[in-house]
Amino acid sequence: MGLYKELPESLTEVDIIIAGGGTAGCIVAARLTDADPNLSILVIERGSNNDLPTIAYPLFFMQNIVPGSKASIFYQTAPEEQLDGREIIVPAGGVLGGGSSINLMMYTRAQRSDFDGWGVPGWSADEMLPYLKKLETYHGVDHNGTHGHDGPINVSTGTFTSTRFQNEFLSVVEETGWPTSDDLQNLDSSNGIGAQPALRYVSPDGARQDTANRYLHPRLQSSTNPNLHVLLETSVIRVLFDDNKRVRAVEFTRNPLYHDTHSPTQTVKARKTIVISSGALGTPPILERSGIGSPEVLSRAKVEVVVPLPGVGAEYEDHQLCVYPYHSSLSPSETADSVALGRVDPATLIQNNDPTLGWNTMDVTCKLRPLADKDITDLGPAFEAAWNNDFANTPDKPLGMIAPVAVFPNNPDLVSAFGPDKQYFSISCFTVHPYSRGHIHITSPELTSPPDFKTGFLTDKNNLDIKMHIWLYKTQREIARRLPLYRGEVTPCHPPFPPSSKASAVHLNQPLNGKVNNISYTPQDDAIIEQHIRQNVSTTWHSLGTCKIGSVVDENLNVYGTTGLKIADLSVLPGNVAANTNNMAMAVGEKAAGVIIGELGLGI
Repeated sequence: MGLYKELPESLTEVDIIIAGGGTAGCIVAARLTDADPNLSILVIERGSNNDLPTIAYPLFFMQNIVPGSKASIFYQTAPEEQLDGREIIVPAGGVLGGGSSINLMMYTRAQRSDFDGWGVPGWSADEMLPYLKKLETYHGVDHNGTHGHDGPINVSTGTFTSTRFQNEFLSVVEETGWPTSDDLQNLDSSNGIGAQPALRYVSPDGARQDTANRYLHPRLQSSTNPNLHVLLETSVIRVLFDDNKRVRAVEFTRNPLYHDTHSPTQTVKARKTIVISSGALGTPPILERSGIGSPEVLSRAKVEVVVPLPGVGAEYEDHQLCVYPYHSSLSPSETADSVALGRVDPATLIQNNDPTLGWNTMDVTCKLRPLADKDITDLGPAFEAAWNNDFANTPDKPLGMIAPVAVFPNNPDLVSAFGPDKQYFSISCFTVHPYSRGHIHITSPELTSPPDFKTGFLTDKNNLDIKMHIWLYKTQREIARRLPLYRGEVTPCHPPFPPSSKASAVHLNQPLNGKVNNISYTPQDDAIIEQHIRQNVSTTWHSLGTCKIGSVVDENLNVYGTTGLKIADLSVLPGNVAANTNNMAMAVGEKAAGVIIGELGLGI
């Protein structure tokens, strides 16, 4: 098996180097070695192998992104004034398989309008559909043949569903006015707006479907791919060019997270192509340390300019997340609170092969937009203008996504006052087309120097992102309180409305019977919601857009001003997508592999 922690002395030059063994990088490597097993391919991954129980069992996914986990890279921002002065921490995949090894495993695809709205040749919805189908084996209902049935990644319900919670939630969404469907991800059904029972990147027998295990490891274990190599626990410093700006080599060092002793800098040459696939937060620093980026940024960091590309590290986007927990009448067997709140030993679940091990706690997917004109006008003239310009004529473009989660997602200490045996549910809400932008840049040539990183959350000049979150908060709250299993809000995790307000939980913490009116909010209530959002909004782990097609790379993912250098990860997306981004990262990997195979004349 070509899996190393130190590069063999004989491996000084290969045909293709992939800098980053994340979601897309694993796919590129696997598809290229399939196309020509004689190609020598080296993947350089900063993290370890992904053979961890917390990765294999979907139920334990949160343990991969908590502080201290070696499975994640934790990018920390400077204090952001608009977020109540908070420093935001954004985890990204720091293990083989990248985000696909640590994420929530939700199966959602981008909307047709997302792809087509980019206006990039080769990246329309119809042109990307073959790649979307190629990556999956779909175990859901496929009415119009838009899903794949023989790809490496299984898409299924897994081994467990909290059925009562799922059914009640879908029923209330429908009663509230949105359609329900068994497939919102086929690019056209119901314009992709509404709710559906969740499918996941989990096999029918309960295994996480990450790209390391589904694409890369089978090739490493096969005798037919002797020229595929993976170097683990190794950080890429930069790429090196000749005088004609053709990329020639990668400079790297051992990751000090795994190696105590000082490690020398090493290089390995590439005869044909180098692909950077280190994610929206990891790829820009590699480019900038290589001399590719904004001259102003590079000058401050004392790096010589090789190619001036101001778009590198700019235009950072992330879906901005708020989560709201509730008390419920669910039984212990219908939530994951026993694991999240430490009531059961995970080893016992593994020993008993408990069906919940193949569950990610999220059983419904919703893509929603306002149903009534009043909802839009209530958000003010600036929002109404933005809606008319960006949403009104694109009926498949949601304002946000919400999803019920059968677990208490916050600090367990917060529930100690409510009794040790209660069960909870939560509703996550995130905007899918935010107007705010951030950035990530290097501050020196050194690998260990902290980056200049700001999410830019909620910085758009007309407060449109805040308005979207206010709408999402009110929308999810109306759904939650209509659920028969609802037993009130976990008030410390909601906006602190005063008891005199009609929006106060004092008036709302009882189950409802029969038809009810929506909650009435005053401008003062909206201001309280806004402040709560600024104090609590965080990452959805959907970082993208920092090396966009059109500003940093062309439609074939070539870095402008260079030869032989490509990027294949979520940093290249020219616009955001109304979806959990794992599907898009895999599609980028399949697309990049197809482009390179074509350029090398290998066929498909």
